[in-house]
Amino acid sequence: MNLILEVDDLHVRYGKVEAVHGASLKVAAGKIVTVIGPNGAGKSTMLNAIMGALPVSGSSNGAVRYLGHDMAGIPVEGRVARGMCLVPEKRELFASMTVEDNLQLGAFRRKKAGERNYLDQMEVVYGLFPRLKERSRQDAGTLSGGERQMLAVGRALMAKPQLLMLDEPSLGLAPLIVKEIFHIIHNLRETGVATLLIEQNARAALQVADYAYVIETGDMAMEGPAAELAINPKVIETYLGLAKKAA
Repeated sequence: MNLILEVDDLHVRYGKVEAVHGASLKVAAGKIVTVIGPNGAGKSTMLNAIMGALPVSGSSNGAVRYLGHDMAGIPVEGRVARGMCLVPEKRELFASMTVEDNLQLGAFRRKKAGERNYLDQMEVVYGLFPRLKERSRQDAGTLSGGERQMLAVGRALMAKPQLLMLDEPSLGLAPLIVKEIFHIIHNLRETGVATLLIEQNARAALQVADYAYVIETGDMAMEGPAAELAINPKVIETYLGLAKKAA
């Protein structure tokens, strides 16, 4: 198994409060791994720690290894340069710039590094997201919520990452659009990128993932092949926030 990301015994604190307690996970090349759990369980906090993007008030310890290299002390920019990419929950697009300009910005690091073919992912992105090609000259601010999510993922893919991390991609979207977004996530396998998916929508996440972890109040409560966890009643309890009550 060609491991892209290994997280071992990760603890994350905000001041005196520990939000993540000894989380461990692995993501292999070309695989989709999801972390599911209720709101406030620590999913996004863990993702930000992996990316080195915790706020000043936050701190973490434990091992984060990317392509076998320890990421300790390496800032966000350094992790991005090595091929790690995070699509945040808020998407953070440039609303007054066109779709195509937003996509080109995603390749800026490659251009700065002197890559001659730094826009070679443009047609790959347009193949995954035909609607973005149709709207390439529109300002990003005029897109629908689903289209903005497509653009955020497409912009990340322009950097040609080896690890793509998605933070709540279905948040705030209508059910039909959620289905479309997860269909696209499923198709990311074709790009060969390793995908770490953070989601509250357990049903949709487990349908597209190869392997899954369940996090509850900062603890990794369960893990296993996504197809197996999808039929485990304890997963439903955890997702609905009833596991503690049942205990």
